[in-house]
Amino acid sequence: MKSSKPQHLLWFGFKIVIALCFSSYFVFAYLNLHSQVKLPSLHPPVFHASASSRSRHFEGTPKIAFLFLARRDLPLDFLWDSFFKNVDAAKFSIYIHSTPGFLFNETTTRSAFFHGRQLNYSIQVIWGESSMIEAEKLLLLAALHDPANQRFVLLSDSCVPLYSFTYLYSYLMSSSKSFVDSFIDVEEDRYSPKMSPIIRKDRWRKGSQWISLVRRHAKIVAEDYFVFPIFKEFCKRWPPKDVDNRKETHQLFVSDFAFSNFIPEKKTQRININEHYVQTLLAMNGLEDDLERRTLTYTKWNHSIIKAQTSWHPLTFHYDDVTAIKIREIKAINSISRKQGNRSENCHVNNIQKPCFLFARKFTQRAASHLLTQDLVDFS
Repeated sequence: MKSSKPQHLLWFGFKIVIALCFSSYFVFAYLNLHSQVKLPSLHPPVFHASASSRSRHFEGTPKIAFLFLARRDLPLDFLWDSFFKNVDAAKFSIYIHSTPGFLFNETTTRSAFFHGRQLNYSIQVIWGESSMIEAEKLLLLAALHDPANQRFVLLSDSCVPLYSFTYLYSYLMSSSKSFVDSFIDVEEDRYSPKMSPIIRKDRWRKGSQWISLVRRHAKIVAEDYFVFPIFKEFCKRWPPKDVDNRKETHQLFVSDFAFSNFIPEKKTQRININEHYVQTLLAMNGLEDDLERRTLTYTKWNHSIIKAQTSWHPLTFHYDDVTAIKIREIKAINSISRKQGNRSENCHVNNIQKPCFLFARKFTQRAASHLLTQDLVDFS
């Protein structure tokens, strides 16, 4: 009887060791899986401190952060140089996501405003795929590091401003809402049930990639590591990059984002993430009442029909397209059409009707130069 107690204790201890081994195994497996979902590439060392903790009690002059998504250089830098000239530097900041390793200096840009403004931890971007959203997140993270940045405007390298900085600043700062084109698309079924239950179909939204965010919304987008991996897994651009060599497909991909209307009848859903991610994320957070549901960037659209599929794609502004009449027409637009209900909505800022667009995109260098030399926009 005396020897049974040590044996009992020994057996009990053995079971504890086995239980701890199994527990350690499951904890290790969980952490390993969790580490695969996170996006460590979006955490450069400079952002170890939370950007949100530095913005709670900001006092001072608020800035607009201009966030440029560029393929390489900024071909319209000369026009933006005129836009920023003589502007109070305390009211704006510039961030550029470009090709990894590309530097903005005296040899690569004609404007000193862009010197050294590139992200030093940029990634290779494929238009229409998840890497584009990662680039946007990197821009937002960089801009959030400065607590003075209170508005965040995403721009392509072909965008031009239609008004002076003073007008833009007043327009954006007078509104407490973000400008995000967001709607329920009743014509195309791009939602994949595989994204449920994290992304529910009733929160699925579509809209323009070109957004303007207030700081609290920028933080939500930049710091989201929960919803984005679902998009990254299930949202693939269509047509895929390896079939872009077909003539009819290449004609569509010369624009600055891909189009997903050419979705084949397959079980795998093909979705361009840049048209859905921010809109859906903000809807999932119950923030749609905090949005002006429209973009501030004008796009001239055309549509074509290929194999019974309708495709809307942006047209480029060339030299002959840029006239005083055309620019006045764009600036005079004060309402937008909605597919749902075939209705139009007036554009407002704080219940005051305003022009809908502050920017236009898809301008060639010659078109932008013509815009500037003919004084078709007034930056003074």
